[in-house]
Amino acid sequence: MVRRGNLAEMEFHFTFSKLEKQLISAKEYGYQFITCQDYVKAKSAKKIPCPVVVSRVDIDFSCRKSRRLAEIFNRIGGKATFFVRLHAPEYNPFDFENYRCLKYIRDSGNEIGYHSEIVDQAAIWQEDPADCLRRDISVLNHMLGIQIKGVASHRGMTGLNNLDFWSDKKPAEFDLLYEAYDKEPTFNLFDTSFYISDSEWIRWKCYRNGELVGADHRNFGQHIADKHQLIYLLIHPDTYFDEHFYE
Repeated sequence: MVRRGNLAEMEFHFTFSKLEKQLISAKEYGYQFITCQDYVKAKSAKKIPCPVVVSRVDIDFSCRKSRRLAEIFNRIGGKATFFVRLHAPEYNPFDFENYRCLKYIRDSGNEIGYHSEIVDQAAIWQEDPADCLRRDISVLNHMLGIQIKGVASHRGMTGLNNLDFWSDKKPAEFDLLYEAYDKEPTFNLFDTSFYISDSEWIRWKCYRNGELVGADHRNFGQHIADKHQLIYLLIHPDTYFDEHFYE
């Protein structure tokens, strides 16, 4: 039980302002923030900047909060890849304000990718997942006037793993450069980086070269002092707030 006198000392950690301070701290340490597509290009040219943060944003529930993150990246002079869902019951990307947010993300120089749920779609609709993927890529491309080059597989509440689709397929088969966890030599980022994620909502987790570091729940800013040369950062807009989670 928390003593009454300690309540004033309690604080929420996943605020937009605290995240921005952590990102600024990384910039002060010399880190560059680049997109997943930038990483593929730099790796191909054998010119990966060091130290570097490959920045990934999965838009699970809120395009509006995603714009807030894009604004932060713009202020610090960094870029990220924002992965958009097309079938989420939580948001409609064609909603008036959501579409404005996505255009802002695109127009400010960030990459947009597809947060795919094609295994879920195949099971629910009784359709071929490859057909679902091709259709969704086409929709997203036409919607925003872009050519997406990356997919990150979403894991929702169906119990199915959308990443399973890629067990016997390669991104190039769909005119893509990468899937966010693929092991192709042209990407293979998860297994060769220090990966930091806020995906547990109330605490951070990290992996070193694909292996979970089980007892380490430090935030992104606290990892910077360890001077990892290649960081793969995954953040979720829905985790962050100004004052408290239920605002």
